[in-house]
Amino acid sequence: MDNKNALRAGAVAAGTTLMMLLMTSPALAVVRDDGDDPGKGIGVAETLGLFVALPIVLFLVIAGLVMVTDKSRKQA
Repeated sequence: MDNKNALRAGAVAAGTTLMMLLMTSPALAVVRDDGDDPGKGIGVAETLGLFVALPIVLFLVIAGLVMVTDKSRKQA
């Protein structure tokens, strides 16, 4: 009975995914829209800094603040 339900769930998930892929239209990034004014691109270092280093630094700062302001260790 479990195999039948798993097979049915897999078929529904695969069918839904396939329909979503077939129904979506491609992003028309080549065609400019009216009023579209893109800026200059950013380099590899800026991209890594913005999307990798900055989130790690923010995580470490928030984790450090939580650890510093934690009151549960001072119950001795």
